[in-house]
Amino acid sequence: MSEHITQSLENRVLTLTINRPERKNALTQAMYAALADAINGANDDKAVRAIIITGQGELFTAGNDLTDFAGNMNDGEPPVARFLAAIRDAEKPLIAAVNGPAIGVGLTMLLHCDIAYAADTADFRAPFTALGLVPEAGSSLLLPLTVGNSMANDILLAGRVLTAEEALASGLVSRVVPAAELLSAAQKTAAAIAASAPTAMRRSKALIRANRDAVKARMDAEGKIFGEQLKSPEFAEAAAAFAQKRKPVFED
Repeated sequence: MSEHITQSLENRVLTLTINRPERKNALTQAMYAALADAINGANDDKAVRAIIITGQGELFTAGNDLTDFAGNMNDGEPPVARFLAAIRDAEKPLIAAVNGPAIGVGLTMLLHCDIAYAADTADFRAPFTALGLVPEAGSSLLLPLTVGNSMANDILLAGRVLTAEEALASGLVSRVVPAAELLSAAQKTAAAIAASAPTAMRRSKALIRANRDAVKARMDAEGKIFGEQLKSPEFAEAAAAFAQKRKPVFED
C-alpha cells in the first residue's frame, strides 16, 4: 500500500483516500497500484460491501503526476491500467466523494463510479489535448453518453471547466453538498448500500453495467493511443513546459 493512499474499513464500507495534498493529490504509478490492489481485493472480501474514494485536503486529485509518468514509460501493463480495469470491473459499488477540483483521471474515473457526490467547491476538467494526450478510462465513449456529445467535446477537446453545479446539471455527479458535509453524505449512502442484500446488489450493478465489453474495447483502443502519445514530441513538450512553468508550444 502506497503511503499516499490510506484506507479504512468501518461498518462494511472501505474508504480509500488519496493522501498527497502537498502535491495536489497527483497520482503516481505506486498510488495507482495501491488503489488497484485495494479495489480488486474488495471483490472477494465479504467484509466490504461498498467503497468510497475521496481525497485529502482541498483537491480530489490533480490527475497524473507528469514527472512520474515521464520517467515510468516502460513496457508491460502499467499500474494506471490496472487501476482503470479495477474500477471498470469492480463488483462492489463505488462511491466518489469529490472534495475539490477533479482533473484528468479525477474526472474520468467518475464515469466508472456508481455514485458520485461533489463538494460545492469542486470543479471538473480533462486537459488531455493540452498535455499532448488523448482521453482515457473509456471517457471518449462514456462521457458523451453521460453529458451529451457537445458537452463532452467541450470538455475533452476544448478543456472546458465545469463547476460543481454544472456537473450536477449534466449528470456527471448526482449530488452537490457543502464541503463540510460531503464525506458524511457519502458515508450515509454507503451505509444504505452495505445494509442491502449483497447478492442482489452485486447482480443489480452487473445489470446496470451491461455494456462492459464495449467499454473495455474502447479503453483498450484509448490505451494504445495514449501510450503512443506518452512517447511523442507533443507530450515531451508538455512535460517540459510543465516543469518550466510555461505554456507549451506545439509544432504541427
